[in-house]
Amino acid sequence: MRVEIWSDIACPWCYVGKARFEKALAAFPHRERVEVLHRSFELDPGRAKGDVQPVLGMLAKKYGMSEAQAQAAEDNVGAQAAAEGLAYRTRGRDNGNTFDMHRLLHFAKEQGRQLELLQALYAANFAEERSVFGGDERLVEIAVAVGLAEDGVRKVLADPDAYADDVRADEREAARLGATGVPFFVIDRKYGVSGAQPAEVFGQALAQAWGERSPLTLVDQGDADTCGPDGCAVPQHG
Repeated sequence: MRVEIWSDIACPWCYVGKARFEKALAAFPHRERVEVLHRSFELDPGRAKGDVQPVLGMLAKKYGMSEAQAQAAEDNVGAQAAAEGLAYRTRGRDNGNTFDMHRLLHFAKEQGRQLELLQALYAANFAEERSVFGGDERLVEIAVAVGLAEDGVRKVLADPDAYADDVRADEREAARLGATGVPFFVIDRKYGVSGAQPAEVFGQALAQAWGERSPLTLVDQGDADTCGPDGCAVPQHG
């Protein structure tokens, strides 16, 4: 069974939702047969790369609230993150363009390090004092720390077209599936779960999707030659 997760590094509920989903998956009896794919989604795709601003100011402007209300909202997210065992800085964070991070995540996927890089980027953005939007050198540092080759990372960052089509393809697919926000979870292209739902909800969705999987129907059960664990059929000549 395949689970696809659309998310953005700048999204606090994606950070929390990932932890809740992973808790549900860890308790799922068939977890070893579940493939999890992380896909790209930008909350602010038109934002310039160098446009970095404090989170509180961004929230106040975007949602028409005071900075005190924005701080209360951050405190609420921080409390929910803490309940999942996640570190979360409710003061002093900033916000910016995440396109390069998504491009690096596609590069990391090819290297078998996507999950590690995703978690490192989340931690850098939500838990660490140094900004994840501090430029290419900061991204190189984070990527190398999870085992990616420095020259490969720098090559991706230096070429704005590298993996750009992969990011855009993920975003088009999200739109086709009806996702207007993240996190957005798609289970076997049959069920969609929107938002940072409780672990119990994810567990129920996994169980339901697993239970409704259709068994394979064989079209022809004749004696055609096959290969199996014990070897291949040996042609018999008359």
